[in-house]
Parts: sequence; C-alpha cells; structure tokens
Amino acid sequence: MKEGLHPNYGESKVICACGNVMETNSTKPELKVDVCSKCHPFWTGNLKQNTTGGRADKFKKKYGLE
Repeated sequence: MKEGLHPNYGESKVICACGNVMETNSTKPELKVDVCSKCHPFWTGNLKQNTTGGRADKFKKKYGLE
C-alpha cells in the first residue's frame, strides 16, 4: 500500500443513545448511533405488528362485503 494515501484504521467505540457502548474497528475513533441491537424494537420484541389487513380487507369492510 502507498504511504499517506489510506486513512488510519484502528479501534473505535460505538456509543448508542440508550447508553450501550460497543468496541469495533473503524477509521473514526468514536461513532454515535441512535439505535443498536439492545434498544431496537425488532430485537427487543417490542415491534408492533399491523394486523388490520391490506387493501382488499379495507375495501370489504368499507362496503360491508364480509
């Protein structure tokens, strides 16, 4: 590799808004993120499922075809 062309790649801290801190490698010494695997709704089980149906169900309900 050419000298002085590539950025320095080293250890980095990833800090989430929930307070979780992870160690990884990056060209930046510190990264701040909004969500991580500890607070994301999909991974914590708090994801709300939309069970109202699609367009066809909405149409049938609107015109009383059920």
